[in-house]
Amino acid sequence: MTVKELRTLTGLSQSKFAAYFEIPVATLQRWENLSRTPAPYLPKMMERILRFDGMIGESEEKQE
Repeated sequence: MTVKELRTLTGLSQSKFAAYFEIPVATLQRWENLSRTPAPYLPKMMERILRFDGMIGESEEKQE
C-alpha cells in the first residue's frame, strides 16, 4: 500500500497526516506525487501504526 493510499483511507488532509507522523508536509507531498520514494519499510510501518491506533481497519489492509 502506498503512503497516499494510507492517507486516503484515514480521511486526513496532507497536513494532518504529516503532523500525525511528525514528517514535513513537503516530504509527504513528494512521496504522494512520486517524485521521491520512502524507504520500503515506512509505508508498512505507517500501516501498522494506523491499524493499531484504529485509524484504518483490517478490511482496508487487505485491499492491496
